[in-house]
Amino acid sequence: MENIENNYIKRIQKYESLLKRQRETINFISALRMITFISAIVFSIVSYYRFHNYYLLILSIVIFTSGFLLLAKKQDKLIKNKGVVEKICQINEKSVIRMKGDWKGFKDDGNEFIDEEHSYSKDLDLFGKASLFQYLNETTTYMGRKELKNSLENCKFSIDQIYERQEAIKEMAHNIAWRQRLQSEGLCINNNEDVKKLIIWGKEKCSLYNKKSLKFFTLLLPTITLITIIMYFTKYISFYYPLFMLFLQAVILKIKNDERNNALDMVYHYKKIIGGYANMLKLIGEKNFQSKYLKEIKEKIMNNEENKALKGIRALSNISGFTSDRKNLFYILSNILLLWDYRCMIMLENWKKQYSYELEKWLCAIGRTEEISSLSIMCYENPQWTMPKFNKNSFSIKGKKVGHPLLDSEKVCNDFTIGEDHKILLITGSNMSGKSTFLRTVGINILLAQIGSVVCATEFCCSKMDIYTCMRIDDNLERNISSFYGEILRIKKLMKGVKSGKPILFLLDEIFKGTNSLDRHTGAEILINKLSNENVLGLVSTHDLELGDLENKNSKVKNYHFKEYYKNNKIYFDYKLKPGVSTTRNALYLMKMAGIDM
Repeated sequence: MENIENNYIKRIQKYESLLKRQRETINFISALRMITFISAIVFSIVSYYRFHNYYLLILSIVIFTSGFLLLAKKQDKLIKNKGVVEKICQINEKSVIRMKGDWKGFKDDGNEFIDEEHSYSKDLDLFGKASLFQYLNETTTYMGRKELKNSLENCKFSIDQIYERQEAIKEMAHNIAWRQRLQSEGLCINNNEDVKKLIIWGKEKCSLYNKKSLKFFTLLLPTITLITIIMYFTKYISFYYPLFMLFLQAVILKIKNDERNNALDMVYHYKKIIGGYANMLKLIGEKNFQSKYLKEIKEKIMNNEENKALKGIRALSNISGFTSDRKNLFYILSNILLLWDYRCMIMLENWKKQYSYELEKWLCAIGRTEEISSLSIMCYENPQWTMPKFNKNSFSIKGKKVGHPLLDSEKVCNDFTIGEDHKILLITGSNMSGKSTFLRTVGINILLAQIGSVVCATEFCCSKMDIYTCMRIDDNLERNISSFYGEILRIKKLMKGVKSGKPILFLLDEIFKGTNSLDRHTGAEILINKLSNENVLGLVSTHDLELGDLENKNSKVKNYHFKEYYKNNKIYFDYKLKPGVSTTRNALYLMKMAGIDM
């Protein structure tokens, strides 16, 4: 772990050194540009007033202007590269923070994805403060966030797909320079949310600009206008002919002008975003992936050896270049002379016809690559964790030294098995002993396993299964639902899933805690017995020690517990899972510790 953190620190030092050199080079080029500009003025004055040589004057202007523009282009490229390098420094700094365990301060926690009705999202802390998403997420694009969110909420990959994703994650984990470059390019894109509008806009068509007659007409008219202008300057015709043609074209430009303005302004609006995606697609297209999953992503953007996506994105970027600065005088004059807005709309509609329905596919390829990249970081930073194996012929979970991936290095790991001799683990124990955390540990590792990620364990083998939880249930005043009725609704959802016949893992924390002890005990016993006869595995935590008698009545139920111990008049927890029913209680002691006299 320390070596990995040191790798990040070394990369920070390397790129900060590069940044320093880039800044010095940029400042040097700025000075050269100023010298070139001043030299051009001085040489022009000398050429004109000293030698009265107009050819020398023109030559000097051409040379110095060319030099100035070349320096400006070089400086612009350096500034863009500096931006990428700055982002790479930020990425490594963020990684060091995560390695130190301070990731809960990361800005993007996916809070907007919290879904109270989801079968496990809230209970397993997928989104929000101190969530799995906050820890994992290193995506930079809207599509990347969406792909990661969808994988966490809907882990519907087949076992074969999971193994393919595992190979992709392992490959990406060891390509730190490449994935950080991809991430830095994404960080340079602004307004990623606009991609939704970009995709919708790309699919909107205007058949008028695809008509051959209009294409011919918009070529013919400017040609005639240019001929009349030439003929006027060669004294063959009157000034009124070119004036009439220019007036006619100005009138034609007024037809559906607002519609064209909106369409072309949108192209210019997306120019910088499009350019950023082009850089990311270029990186994906040039990378020689080894894993099948990443190769398939790459194939989405390729046409044989040609990067079709990059070609299409660059074509759209070029169109946006043709429509830039539409309000300046030069553009207005060229627009009237050449019907340039019509020409740009024709180019745009041709682009949409050829590429628009593939645009979403290309952007999704970026998103899927970013999702795998995010998951690969967990793999890279936790080499002591393992890639899980999957049972195809049995329904079980077996783990060794399994811990919660979001807890720090002091987390306590446990061995457990479900499904071989028993299907349901009944977990008892006193308050704060670790029951709820253990349930979440099992659930979140099963989820990670099913999206292809490493899991926090030294060994882990499980089956494919849907996950249902009933853990954090509160009164809902807005919906007028009590916590007990909220539990009933979650159990109802679980039973509906059970009826589908699919393998299910259920996690029930303090089952039916919202009602009286007799109903709680009776209801829990009936529910556990019923579930034990279905295609499920499950963990149930409870303070109801009498439920432990179920092990004697139902061979599919096994008792485990967590235990506290006391030393120097203080309470301690070892958080180790032990067989049997809990024999300790600590509620009165905890009340005393809180200052409540009993």
